[in-house]
Amino acid sequence: MAESHRIGRLARAAGLPTATLRYYEQLGLITPHTRSAANYREYGDEALARLHFIRRAQALGFTLHEIGELLSLHAQPEADSAAVKALAHTRLADIDQKIADLTRMRAGLTALADCCPGHGATRHCPILAALTDAPPACEEPGREEPTP
Repeated sequence: MAESHRIGRLARAAGLPTATLRYYEQLGLITPHTRSAANYREYGDEALARLHFIRRAQALGFTLHEIGELLSLHAQPEADSAAVKALAHTRLADIDQKIADLTRMRAGLTALADCCPGHGATRHCPILAALTDAPPACEEPGREEPTP
């Protein structure tokens, strides 16, 4: 016989806050198999397995909406896996875009950090200048900026 878990016990077993489980329930990712006489949610072992599935999918970058689709596809073992592969490719494209964005941000911040002497008045800081509309003045290493 399957074990029954109330929401607090299930949350501890999954390493998640109970609020997260309630949210997942609102989204339809998990459902209690019954309610107790006192109206407590009671979940079966399948809910714990679904929570592990959700956490693994999140670790790969899938959104909760996509995870819902994956869970639905997982429940249909005879369905075509093309939809699963399409979701994976969509996620990969998103990850590639994020990597490109992070690479661009890193290059920009590296250039600004290299320009900043790390001493002197903040009014001459190229990092702060770049965060305003003022064009950053990057001085060559070893060269002092003239004092007005």
